[in-house]
Amino acid sequence: MARIIVEVMLKPEILDPQGAAIAAALPRLGFSDITSVRQGKRFEIEFEGAATPEKIAEVERAAELLLANLVIENYTVRVNE
Repeated sequence: MARIIVEVMLKPEILDPQGAAIAAALPRLGFSDITSVRQGKRFEIEFEGAATPEKIAEVERAAELLLANLVIENYTVRVNE
């Protein structure tokens, strides 16, 4: 079975209020060395068989059409061995 990981993050120029809220809360919990947090999404997609180039391309198409908002987000696709 193949597992393909899609990670979606806001583009660097897009404000991340959820990440900012987490970064503000961490010092109150004793994590004083953390200066910035960006929050994102991770999708694990499984296929029967090997992760062929065709299956990877299919996942990339799904990422472009459904998993990521390409106006404000970037995504990466990788195979998890």
